[in-house]
Amino acid sequence: MVAVKAIACELPARLGLPLGRLHVPDIRAEVIRRGLVGAISDTTIWRWLSEDAIKPWTHRSWIFPRDPDFERKAARVLDLYAGEWEGRPLENDEFVISADEKTSIQARIRCHPTIAPNSRHAMLVEFEYERGGALQYLAAWDVHRAKLFGRCEPRTGIEPFGRLVSQVMTAEPYRSARRVFWVLDNGSSHRGKAAVRRLVEAYPRLVPVHLPVHASWLNQVEIYFSILERKVLTPPDAASLEGLAARILTFQDRYEDLAGPFEWKFTRADLARLLDRLASRGAHQLSEAA
Repeated sequence: MVAVKAIACELPARLGLPLGRLHVPDIRAEVIRRGLVGAISDTTIWRWLSEDAIKPWTHRSWIFPRDPDFERKAARVLDLYAGEWEGRPLENDEFVISADEKTSIQARIRCHPTIAPNSRHAMLVEFEYERGGALQYLAAWDVHRAKLFGRCEPRTGIEPFGRLVSQVMTAEPYRSARRVFWVLDNGSSHRGKAAVRRLVEAYPRLVPVHLPVHASWLNQVEIYFSILERKVLTPPDAASLEGLAARILTFQDRYEDLAGPFEWKFTRADLARLLDRLASRGAHQLSEAA
């Protein structure tokens, strides 16, 4: 049994197999090829594996921070969420905006209407649909005031993102604020020194704060996007592209009326512990791979 479980945990490449992962028939064939048993059933192998704590048919993705300045960049954003900047508390007329784009939202026009659930069946959504096009949803979230700004655009880019920035920065209290910090990832619409210069020249009170690469999980607007995905875009039905855009923006208004600031608990100390743990794990996994 132990030998069978060990084979199940092998990487297929090390066994010379052109597979992404091993399935029960593959494990059975390898067990027999090695002469561990004369015969064994797929059912027996499945029962042994399903009873074990290790589930070799599952996998988890991982990535290590590759930005050499990851901790400093991430810590600045965590400070802003905590109401600080460069060791000093934010003033009442300083604001923190988290912004990003949710791209390629498809309008799937079902050939037959969705049927509501009842006592006999769950909601029925037909598999077949017509493609009604796709839109991009750009949103900005005031971290401490739970204020939402958003717009639907046919594509992303510098100009659509600029319209979102204008939507925020021409409205009060941001127009007359002392500073408005914008937490941004490294998307092509707003990354790099050219983007910083462009934004600051247009709005001198705007302070771009870029996250390190692969740190969108620290961008609070992503929490709102996940809520939008669950509540509005699942299932992704739409009568038209225009109808889909109207539904997204109507939900935006509804959510803003009901929501409060996210209860963000991840701190600088948590970040330091996480990076220490990742460094230790990375060293271990690299040694195993070697």
